[in-house]
Amino acid sequence: MLITGAAGHIGGVSRTIVDMLLEQGHPVRAFVRQDDDRAQALRRAGAEVFVGDLLTIADVTAALKGCRRVYFSMSLSPYYTDAVSLMAAAARAQGDIEVFVNMSEFEQSFMTFEKMTAPEEERRSWLGGLVTDWSPQQRAHWVAERVLEWSGLPTVNVRAAMFVENPLMTWLALGPLSNGELRLPFGTHQLAPIAGYDVAEACAKILADPAPHISKSYELNGPELKDMHGFAEDFGAVLGHQVTYVPEEVETWNETYVDAALAEFPHTAEHLKTLTRLIGGGGYRGVTDQLETLLGRPPKTARWALENHPRIQKLATG
Repeated sequence: MLITGAAGHIGGVSRTIVDMLLEQGHPVRAFVRQDDDRAQALRRAGAEVFVGDLLTIADVTAALKGCRRVYFSMSLSPYYTDAVSLMAAAARAQGDIEVFVNMSEFEQSFMTFEKMTAPEEERRSWLGGLVTDWSPQQRAHWVAERVLEWSGLPTVNVRAAMFVENPLMTWLALGPLSNGELRLPFGTHQLAPIAGYDVAEACAKILADPAPHISKSYELNGPELKDMHGFAEDFGAVLGHQVTYVPEEVETWNETYVDAALAEFPHTAEHLKTLTRLIGGGGYRGVTDQLETLLGRPPKTARWALENHPRIQKLATG
């Protein structure tokens, strides 16, 4: 099984998938960008490590050789669609792929072709009045799903809701959290964010037994639909002191937190700002029970994910 993005931090989805599959006895090849300490840790865990570039077709083809099941994920990038297309081309050329698990995003379930080509007023109404267009990353995921659809590969799209571990909910909020404030631009709207661990377990399950899942798209949420006051309680419980939700205006928050932190990464910044506008306008809609059906157990709570998040742990012990 080929797992891309595997050199992410401990607890990241790709790395967790690797650990789960190895524990089950599956042979795993981890695709990494650099041969560093994280690559060595993967080798020690029992994975075969391939060092290469997802944007180089020779590397992608070599990495795929001998693998029949693929999990594709990549950090936010202006070249995301290129990388998916190259992997799909290599998979088609190889010809014996059993499953291509594509890590997509929950927005693909409602930012559809029909909705995104509707008149502007209808788009504003549907997306909460603040957003009428995809972010570049959301557009890339839409195109990637079409590429895989047209490729004829046995694809499964995993459309995960916003992770509890998303920067919007964790490291961008750390300063105010240390002062007992959860400052976010989400008004009174509710969310059901998902723990990265649960996404990893769902993907590992699909990779281990792909046949029942081929040609399906799964829309996965966490177990609890709550407003930000509810999440402030979770943060307070984990940090050991009271945390109060302080709502902020969306564009002011984007300028203060996203632009300030991600000025050197405009692609990532634009994606996160589009997310805040979607959520702040009430357009990030929908809750499903598909994750519980896949896992055969209730999803992990947001509080559990926060308790196991290194940055939040550090803040709690600091």
